[in-house]
Amino acid sequence: MTAPPLVLPDSVDAVIALLAQHDYICDRRLATALFLSLKLRRPLFLEGEPGVGKTELAKTLAEGLATRLIRLQCYEGLDVAQTAYEWNVARQMVEIRLAEAAHAVSDAAGRERLAHELYSRSMLIERPLLQALTQPRSPVLLIDELDRADEPFDAFLLEVLAENQITIPELGVVRAEAPPVTIITSNRTREIHDALKRRCLYHWVEFPDVERELDIVRRKAPGASERLYRQVVEFVQRMRSLDLFKAPGVAETIDWVNALVALNTMQLDPATVSHTLGVLLKYQDDITRVGGGDTAKILDELRAKALLG
Repeated sequence: MTAPPLVLPDSVDAVIALLAQHDYICDRRLATALFLSLKLRRPLFLEGEPGVGKTELAKTLAEGLATRLIRLQCYEGLDVAQTAYEWNVARQMVEIRLAEAAHAVSDAAGRERLAHELYSRSMLIERPLLQALTQPRSPVLLIDELDRADEPFDAFLLEVLAENQITIPELGVVRAEAPPVTIITSNRTREIHDALKRRCLYHWVEFPDVERELDIVRRKAPGASERLYRQVVEFVQRMRSLDLFKAPGVAETIDWVNALVALNTMQLDPATVSHTLGVLLKYQDDITRVGGGDTAKILDELRAKALLG
């Protein structure tokens, strides 16, 4: 039985609404890039600082389209066996021993038949890329943090991205009947090869503005007072303008609100900020800098802004 095709949003506004139904607040530029990716059936390549919602977009899209999410988490040293496929060597050895025991390889025809069986589809172990091409219904394929993989891996992806297929030397071409919706993310720790980028639509994901980040944390971290939501978001937005080693992302904003709610915090004060900075910042140098005087200064600025407002 053929799986039903994906029902894709028919406009940019429909993309925004679909994601919002699942608590992902998307700006119009990103929604336009995603709509065009779906409409033109092109991979979407997302770059941006860690924590701006690149990975979450793919997860939310899969949920919104009611389809499977297949995630390939990239790291240094990835190879074909870990990303696309490998042969089930243990099972192949068993088949060889069984054939020898049954004297099924005593002639050329028997040996040829065994070789064919050893390299049949049933002997393949499918890894994420091949899984994405063999689903009966188009999945969302998330190739996450591609910049962590070695540069040669970019070249390996070209066939998958351009043709929705993988060539297996011993077997032939495996082509997708239901091509995946592909989203690639990068934190830009290295440049991705131009040949790969040309096969994708590109979008740089910015940190959200105050009002959009407020909407996000209200949805993702319920339970705080409106005053605390605004203080936290404006504090984090101000911190992103500092010369920090790693600026806090939206994910850290959400974690910080949840932590403050757990502490029954009603509003920010220097002591509370100092005690919880490890939720927001992940490097000691950043914590030392912010805790060394920037905290009080930022809080004073926010109080002055609130009074003027």
